[in-house]
Amino acid sequence: MKASIEPAPPLTESAPAEQLQGPDPSDPWRDAAPSAPAATPHSPAGDGAPDWRIWLGLGITIGWLLLGSSYIGSSIGWSAIGDQPAEVIGNFLEGAFAPLAFLWLVIGYFLQQKELSQNTEALRQQFREIERTAEQAVKQTETISAQERHARQQIFLQVHELVRRQLGAIAGMLWISSQGPGEDGSTVSNEEQAELWTQLNQGDPDVFCRRILNLHFVTDRFEDRLAFFYGTEIRARHTNNMIFTLERLMDRAEAADSDGTLVDAINGSAFGFVYQLAVQYRRHASADLADVQKTGREIRLGGFLDEENPTLPNPRPAASVDS
Repeated sequence: MKASIEPAPPLTESAPAEQLQGPDPSDPWRDAAPSAPAATPHSPAGDGAPDWRIWLGLGITIGWLLLGSSYIGSSIGWSAIGDQPAEVIGNFLEGAFAPLAFLWLVIGYFLQQKELSQNTEALRQQFREIERTAEQAVKQTETISAQERHARQQIFLQVHELVRRQLGAIAGMLWISSQGPGEDGSTVSNEEQAELWTQLNQGDPDVFCRRILNLHFVTDRFEDRLAFFYGTEIRARHTNNMIFTLERLMDRAEAADSDGTLVDAINGSAFGFVYQLAVQYRRHASADLADVQKTGREIRLGGFLDEENPTLPNPRPAASVDS
């Protein structure tokens, strides 16, 4: 029983798209030239054909052997060769094959030299490939570093937004502790105080910092300016808390951006200006008020149920009324 061989179906409209369209244009290897076979001592192009020097050596060798055979047949005779002494035959063969040995020695030298040249060129290509690989590795490292730096900056911006809200609340407590109702020389009513807190909650963390800066500019006496930041233990706590929080934020900014752009942006903001004023007045405050370890950083609020009803459990240490 003979196996029937069916011819390949002709290309029709229902043929796969790969047959109709040819190679995939998105294939990165479609334009790559086929690699040439490795060169060998017998073939400089690597096609398997013997080197021309070998052909030359074979031709000379065959011609030399034919010439030697003709000389023996015409001058000595093949029948007389066996009657010669062994040393005579040895000297004859030595003289006859010495040129061939020298010929193949020279051919072998050139073939070896050619092979060494090919190996040297292969090493050069490998070196160039290693250089290209090293360049790609450097570019990839730079790309990864840039992506990592960008990720750190994105994380910092998210943290910065949270810290801005925290600083806005701290600045609000500092402002109310000196300018709120009931304070000496207070100019802020309950309604205005509520309006400021509303602006803070609506996305304006700088509202109290602007008030602090404006108050600083309209206050003439140094003692009054110092009293705003370090006049009482409560104000010193808020001031030290703001300094500590902003310095911690600037440490994160330095880690996220080595060129200092983020740190400059923080120092140039309303919080940065208030921070610089607070640092200046901290130098003139008493040692107890200027030390954040002694004043603490927590914001203590009064009026909780556990303070009004001492019998209720207090999950946290007792808080004092600061504002």
